[in-house]
Amino acid sequence: MNFYWAVGASIVVSAISLIGIFSLLLNERFMNKILIFMVGFAAGALIGAAFLHLIPEALEHSESDHVFLIVLLGFIMFFVLERYFHWRHCHEDHCDIHAFTYLNLIGDGVHNFIDGLVIGASFFIDVRLGIVTTTSIVLHEIPQEIGDFGILVYGGFGKWKALCYNFLSAVTAVFGTVIGYYYSGRTEHLAGFLLPFAAGGFIYIAGSDLIPELHKQKDLRAATLSVLFFLLGLLLMFATRWCHNH
Repeated sequence: MNFYWAVGASIVVSAISLIGIFSLLLNERFMNKILIFMVGFAAGALIGAAFLHLIPEALEHSESDHVFLIVLLGFIMFFVLERYFHWRHCHEDHCDIHAFTYLNLIGDGVHNFIDGLVIGASFFIDVRLGIVTTTSIVLHEIPQEIGDFGILVYGGFGKWKALCYNFLSAVTAVFGTVIGYYYSGRTEHLAGFLLPFAAGGFIYIAGSDLIPELHKQKDLRAATLSVLFFLLGLLLMFATRWCHNH
């Protein structure tokens, strides 16, 4: 019975990725106006997720030296991947779909898989612990998934395509849950690697791709609002971390 609870919880977490469906109610002109604010929000959420969630959790699984080396490895790997995607999809500096969209899908897929591992392991121990864990994950997933959807649309995906791909990257939580449940107690080393690896990827995406987009804003009002949305993304990640610890 605990297993079915775990799988159900991971499906709920995965479904949060469809939160971008509300954007279908917005007209194209308004959507284009708010996209840069969603990018700012996403940048803050990714930085917050890396420094306030993933790295602290990784430090609970491994020695600090190993954690920060893996963060660096993740950063380098995402840099190499972006060069590859840029070479494949961009010609003469023109990109129909920017490389950072694919990087974000990979990083988010890894992150969701880790969430699944945690959900599976917690439900294996106790249903009540699993529900508390799932609630905590949902709280930090909502702001991040809003930002992820914004990244995909800003990077060149259509709304429906962004929804579908974002959902596919979220479904990795279900696979993580199955593995976390049946191999509870044996997944600590896997999580100890994946957590800082995803953190390095998130730091790279935010610092190399998203924040530079915010600097391109020439309109003072839009630039100020994008910075405020960046801070809002950080604040929400801090709030979810505080709720998790209390």
